[in-house]
Amino acid sequence: MPGKGIDVNLFQELLDGGLIITDGAWGTELQARGLAPGTNPDSWNLIHPDRVEEVARAYVEAGSQIILTNTFRANAVAMATVSESELDEINRAGVAISRRAAPAVRVFASIGPTGKMLVSGEISPEEMSVAFRAQAASLALGGADALLVETMSDIEEARLAVEAARQTGLPVVASFAFDSGKNKDRTMMGATPEAVAAAMEAAGAAAVGANCGVGIERGVPICPRLRAATRACPTSRAPCFATKPRQSSSRRTWALCSMPAPPFWAHAAAPIQSSFGHC
Repeated sequence: MPGKGIDVNLFQELLDGGLIITDGAWGTELQARGLAPGTNPDSWNLIHPDRVEEVARAYVEAGSQIILTNTFRANAVAMATVSESELDEINRAGVAISRRAAPAVRVFASIGPTGKMLVSGEISPEEMSVAFRAQAASLALGGADALLVETMSDIEEARLAVEAARQTGLPVVASFAFDSGKNKDRTMMGATPEAVAAAMEAAGAAAVGANCGVGIERGVPICPRLRAATRACPTSRAPCFATKPRQSSSRRTWALCSMPAPPFWAHAAAPIQSSFGHC
């Protein structure tokens, strides 16, 4: 099934109702259903699709209006021992599972980091780009509404992922994990919210924000910093969000919140997220 594809205008329509609740942790939920620690969860799209679907459905039943896919590590670098055809199958199955569990909500397909570091020279930019392009293409062909480049720490890796994902024609959201530094407001590679926002806007992301990291409370002060650092925030079609994600339109910034927490948190965290305010 081809992806519905939502451009920035439809992104704005999606957010016009105010706060949008997305989902939360997938790995820990799959572990609760039998996934062994240290096992790549993405392979369960083929081995135990029913259990993966349980997680997606649980988030929808808890109130999620956008859910992700179990494809966080399904790229040719992170899963180097898996064939190209099987990776394609894993990614397409991940979208199909989320779509089946939630036919009435949006599906943002997850693209995580490769697990290799550009700065050390253990992988080249070209190798990363090839891996991200292949994954993004599979997710798009699988029927995703948008692509989420998430839990990033290296701005350059995220830039490569966003550029690769944008080639599908789908909206691309970029999200970073801020969990380092004295105030836990930098990524593992030392990137600040301001640097992240500027770089991802330049890369063409439809929205930019934060996920995982050190929790919801720590995310609150990061949100306005991301928004303020996005030059186009007051204009239409501008990327600007926080806490996976927060997207700006012509006059307001809305919060789409995703928490590293189980499904019942989807409702419980809404009052906390509401404190982010508006643009």
